Amino acid sequence: MRLTRSVLSLAAVSALAAGSTAVLASPASAAANTTPQKVCGSGYKTVNSAAVGSLGTIYLTYNSANGRNCVATIRSNPGTAVDMSAWLYVSDTGQGASDSGAFTSYAGPVSVYGKAHCVDWGGNIKNVYVSIYGSNCSALKEHRVTSIR
Repeated sequence: MRLTRSVLSLAAVSALAAGSTAVLASPASAAANTTPQKVCGSGYKTVNSAAVGSLGTIYLTYNSANGRNCVATIRSNPGTAVDMSAWLYVSDTGQGASDSGAFTSYAGPVSVYGKAHCVDWGGNIKNVYVSIYGSNCSALKEHRVTSIR
């Protein structure tokens, strides 16, 4: 009984240690020189961006080969994980995607089909939130909102 309990305890501690390592090795971790193309993919070109104060930048990219937009929020100075998000929404189609959590370098990528549609997009780093509505369409003038919460 004592041996079984020790083996089970060791297995539980090992599982917790492995789980902690997996959490620390977040997929949204990258070197300081991360670019939207590294995050979204080589076929994506930056079509718009928005500063998140001095903390970083949110990038809207587009891939003409597949008609998809992609958004990534990238920190200026990666480091300790902080609250971040990236989101994208196409109101004409009702399609949207988002990514949020505590990240060391970037949030996203999130992508949605957006060819010939206006897109809404944004994100946050720490307590600075940026939202862009009616972006990248000739019919509307985009509307940008930055808030500190």
